[in-house]
Amino acid sequence: MKFSADIQIMPLPDLRDAQGEAVLTSLPRTGVAGAVKVRIGKNIVFTLEADSEEKAREMVQLACEKLLTNTNTESFTFSIEPTTEESPEE
Repeated sequence: MKFSADIQIMPLPDLRDAQGEAVLTSLPRTGVAGAVKVRIGKNIVFTLEADSEEKAREMVQLACEKLLTNTNTESFTFSIEPTTEESPEE
């Protein structure tokens, strides 16, 4: 079975987000006023094959913990959905 994994990675809430701070400072210069907080993260989407949704979840969890995130500075959440697509949407 094929599954689509959608992973959101964010800096831990207690850590400084230098990219977010830079964007927050720059927004008023672009005409966007009123923003009070910006956090910058990553979104990763990929398709995988697994025998079951449970196995797909285990595989994505392992990929996040071992490769895709630095668990000392980032947190992650993800969703899994069955798919017939060959590759993730662009």
